[in-house]
Amino acid sequence: MKNRRIIKILLVEDDLTDAELIRAVLSEETDLKIDIRHADKLSLAIDCLNNDDFDVILSDLSLPDSQGIDTFAHIRDRAPNIPIIILTGLDDKVTALKAVRKGAQDYILKEQINNCHLLSHAILYAIERHKLLMELKKKMKEIKTLRGLIPMCAWCRKIRDDNGYWKKVEEYISEHTDAAFTHGMCEECAEKAIAERDSLKKIDAYSLK
Repeated sequence: MKNRRIIKILLVEDDLTDAELIRAVLSEETDLKIDIRHADKLSLAIDCLNNDDFDVILSDLSLPDSQGIDTFAHIRDRAPNIPIIILTGLDDKVTALKAVRKGAQDYILKEQINNCHLLSHAILYAIERHKLLMELKKKMKEIKTLRGLIPMCAWCRKIRDDNGYWKKVEEYISEHTDAAFTHGMCEECAEKAIAERDSLKKIDAYSLK
């Protein structure tokens, strides 16, 4: 039997029938091993997030102790690094779309949760999209470190890093971004190099006379 990928899910749903249906549907998934922790209140969901790690959160917006977009906001603020998928009915689709605009990875209509293929793929895609988004944010943060004041030697043009070491410009930039360097010669420098070479040739020719 092949090793199956383990997905840890926090299911935030106060309707026990819907919660059991989601468990049953995901248990049909053969390529994934699903580990579900269920919370029927926002307060219990926050406790779960404080005490365990999860790959994804499936959350209804209407809970006994929280309603609407506030439910998503509380979960997002507590778990900004975990992708969130909203569970919603047709009557609350507008609120679900608002949650997506505010950072939720996706929403699923409760009328569709009996589709194992749809539900499992929505979970996997949400995890991958969120991972790519986090990597992009990290890269952007690294790029931003090159903005502002950078201590550079006015003589040799080396840059002083955060540890006080002086490094060549290309070395410093390579450490802080994914940029790579190729070496060439601009037109101005090429003209100067040719002029210096011709000047040296004339000097050598004169010295040989």
